[in-house]
Amino acid sequence: MKEAAPTVTHHEINVNGRALRYTATAGRMPIKNAEGVTEALMFYVAYTADGSDASKRPLTFSYNGGPGSASLWLHIGALGPRTVVMQPEGWMPPPPFRLHDNPYTPLDKTDIVMIDAIGTGWSRPADDKAARKYENPEGDIEAFGEFIRMYITRNERWGSPLYLFGESYGTTRSAGLSGYLAGRGIVFNGIGLLSMALNFQTLSSSATNDSAYPWNVPTYMAIAYYHHKLSPELQKAIDGCQGDPNAPCAALVQAERWAITDYAAALSRADSMTPQEHQSVVDHLSQYTGLSKQVIEEFNLRIDVGTFDHYLLLDQKMRVGRLDGRFKLPEPGFPGGRGGGGGGGADPASTATTGPFTMAFNNYMRTELNYKTETPYYTSAQQSGMFRWSSSGATPAPGGNQGFQEEVSPLRAAIVGNPFLKVLVMEGYYDLATPYYQAEYTMHELMLPPAYRANISYERYWSGHMVYLEQKAHAKLQKDWDGFVDQTQGH
Repeated sequence: MKEAAPTVTHHEINVNGRALRYTATAGRMPIKNAEGVTEALMFYVAYTADGSDASKRPLTFSYNGGPGSASLWLHIGALGPRTVVMQPEGWMPPPPFRLHDNPYTPLDKTDIVMIDAIGTGWSRPADDKAARKYENPEGDIEAFGEFIRMYITRNERWGSPLYLFGESYGTTRSAGLSGYLAGRGIVFNGIGLLSMALNFQTLSSSATNDSAYPWNVPTYMAIAYYHHKLSPELQKAIDGCQGDPNAPCAALVQAERWAITDYAAALSRADSMTPQEHQSVVDHLSQYTGLSKQVIEEFNLRIDVGTFDHYLLLDQKMRVGRLDGRFKLPEPGFPGGRGGGGGGGADPASTATTGPFTMAFNNYMRTELNYKTETPYYTSAQQSGMFRWSSSGATPAPGGNQGFQEEVSPLRAAIVGNPFLKVLVMEGYYDLATPYYQAEYTMHELMLPPAYRANISYERYWSGHMVYLEQKAHAKLQKDWDGFVDQTQGH
């Protein structure tokens, strides 16, 4: 594989009422083995503010998740200086799709490097052997670690305050990277975990894993509230929580506490409960989810995400989204349209965003950033078909015969090894892919002394997995990240 020179363009936007001139650099970074042979090329777009001392300016490496997702979502949805125009709630606009200046880009505070994982975007392995090496959890971290080392070396950024910003499986990657690179002498000022997935046991419900069910309940409640499926008393109680998303919402706190105490205990006791205890769980679960008691009985108190999505709006023949419970689509009219895997069709939020983001991004790269290529841009590694959960070639999902993937341990190692490292956890209330309450629980699993726990902060949003789709949430996201960068530069 041959590395081509990157394309460089110059631009200007207004951020916070001030003109910001910046340079965009689009190219592919070589990932080489110990013998110096290029095994892959990783596509990236770097945005750097003009007129500043780059060697000291904050630098954020950012990427999406999947696993096996390109980073166009964060790129033209949240962080980049240009974003795709969506409706204020995040709904799909009529085509053709266009971009506009992003008033919520953090580029005035930090340079940004958007990176696509190997097998996604325009990142490609040299051959199938290289794909097997890098398109798995361990190889993915190795590739991103080498990319970061190469980027800060080539661009004289060893003196910059460094940050990681990952979404979804990108948070899994960030946690792994923080430990991996700390062992190689590269440490970070801060890590942003958006829609966090560090312990897959808390996310993967199954016949032999009840631990995921309780963490979903508060999110079920938030989504049921959004669709007016709760009792009038609960609807009114949550109405009063719509100001500050981080202020405790008494109704949600009530559901949170019940879920991890009475509900978790009931799942553990199973058939040993008395009829009265069983009925109490049915009553509470119906109250907090908006589902009928009949449905809860039918599924033996275990409501997985696909079941909730199917039944919440079944009276309207609509199905709500896993990625964002605000979105909905007509329920598929064929057998197998419900269930834990979402076998009834594409996710409503994904359906609404894939077209606008894909078309706007391809147009943007060619017409504004002058990156010309006929190679298809893979929004997902499923299009290349190479991502595996194991470098040996096995393909179990998280929680299969290889066990549940977790990156709690390397994140803990990075935190205790660097007392100045700060972590910002950002979660959407309507996200069933990575429910907000499991994120808080997972961070408690780090079992840190109080001084280290003080380095972890939390922000919540009345939005879904891609919190930036909702305009007010996007504005808050920028404010939160800007403030985080200001507070953690170490000056």
